[in-house]
Amino acid sequence: MLNAIIENDRKKMKKAITDNPKQLANLIDLVNLPSTLRDFVGQSQISHLGCFMRVWSYIKTNNLQDPNNKNVVNCDEKLKSILLGKQQVELVELPALIKLHFPKQKKLVDLICNANPLSTGIEGIR
Repeated sequence: MLNAIIENDRKKMKKAITDNPKQLANLIDLVNLPSTLRDFVGQSQISHLGCFMRVWSYIKTNNLQDPNNKNVVNCDEKLKSILLGKQQVELVELPALIKLHFPKQKKLVDLICNANPLSTGIEGIR
């Protein structure tokens, strides 16, 4: 089952690269981390993808997958601190729970392109 999830993620990544390069950029751009994630990861900045990989590595290293159902992660105290205090989490929930720690940030380019020319004094930017 895990191999199926990984293969599905590869297909999604390939589709993201070809269909929407901006979506890929959101996965690999460095983001300032909130304190809970910063303590877990040990860095002040990391990408969404890098953070997910660190969490997955932590799960594998500490044998936190349920031996009876590999699709379920039994959270220890450290993992609970970033996964909303849940005792158990299904693998499919992990990306969404991790994404909650990454606030949606407007990029400078988007801010400039969407700026009102009257309020900024800049004309003709679109």
